[in-house]
Amino acid sequence: MEELYTLEREVGRGSYGVVFEGRMAKTGQKVAIKRLPCSNPECIELYLQELWAMRATAKNHVNVIALHSCLQQTGPRSLKPLKPGKLPLRLVESVLKGSVVRAPQSEETNNVQSDTKRRTNSASRLQDRTNTVQARAKLQEKSNSDSTTPQRPSNRARKRPAQSEEEQPGPLRCLALWLVMEYCDGGDLNQYLLSRPPDGQRNHSVVRQLCSAVSFLHSLGITHRDLKPDNVLVCVTPKGPVVKVADFGLSKMSEGAMDGHLTRQHFSSTCGSDFYMAPEVWGGLTYTAQADIFSLGVMFWAVLERITFLEEGTSQEQLGAYVCRGRWLMPLGEALWENADLQLCIPMKFKRAPPLPPPPGPAMCSLLSDMLASDPDARPPADQLEARLRSALKEDSR
Repeated sequence: MEELYTLEREVGRGSYGVVFEGRMAKTGQKVAIKRLPCSNPECIELYLQELWAMRATAKNHVNVIALHSCLQQTGPRSLKPLKPGKLPLRLVESVLKGSVVRAPQSEETNNVQSDTKRRTNSASRLQDRTNTVQARAKLQEKSNSDSTTPQRPSNRARKRPAQSEEEQPGPLRCLALWLVMEYCDGGDLNQYLLSRPPDGQRNHSVVRQLCSAVSFLHSLGITHRDLKPDNVLVCVTPKGPVVKVADFGLSKMSEGAMDGHLTRQHFSSTCGSDFYMAPEVWGGLTYTAQADIFSLGVMFWAVLERITFLEEGTSQEQLGAYVCRGRWLMPLGEALWENADLQLCIPMKFKRAPPLPPPPGPAMCSLLSDMLASDPDARPPADQLEARLRSALKEDSR
């Protein structure tokens, strides 16, 4: 293994995996290490999409989270790095067949012998630290070949403790992928902005960086499909926050984007988060990368006016714009799907959370209206959005 890592603590847990704060053993540099358990084909497909998208971005944009390496776990203490540009063929086969594929018996024997010889202290340390962190946090996830994703505790409760990989008669398979990424010390965009007093210059910097990131992703043919403040991480620097678009599990890559035709690629899967989904996604129609522009518009509006909401069943304040329906909050996309002629009140004025930053000026309000248009073709494409944003902010500052 070229680089050795140790785990420090758990910093996040989602529907598909767990994120730890870790360090490179040689340099001491902080990294984020995301464990993705390969328990079923549906999850594996999302993991491969995320890996492929993050490799495509390389480390070429300051506002997109950087991937350092990817490790494949085939046993309790067996980890090996994946070669750049390669995907684990057995995981690809699992996605295509719709069931988790195990290695042939003959290959298993060779793998066990090879893994035994190659097992290094780094793999031991990584797994041991994982077990320690998980025990301290009272986690229920088991690091064995029968473990399930963190969202299925009922299945885990029925599992008996598994034997070690060497003792199991069954063939080897990939237990998990470990993505080693750059570490962001400012939390997500919700946490960072809402824990500080409003600042107009900071808000403008954030929206410019988000715009640059999405323009870069679309230029590579990557449609994110789940843009929201939770999926934007923040690095705190002396010069101000540096935001990083992250979480590419729902992303899609398209060919032909470099020549400006990304909006011709249509998708059909309804995915994303309610308060940021475009109306065409809400309606179950086919959609294009312009759905990302709508999500970005919701985020821009919320950041610039500090608009927040509490999602049903939660107590955590979140950034996001909405439409009021009596006592209920309706996502913008849903409201526009029901009424394409709905006129949004930009700025939102009295619905903003105190303390309040100055509302966006006329030029920025006009741009937000275009980004949030019910017609996807009326929204500015990403390659034009940066110039329009700079122009609007400059015009409103006069």
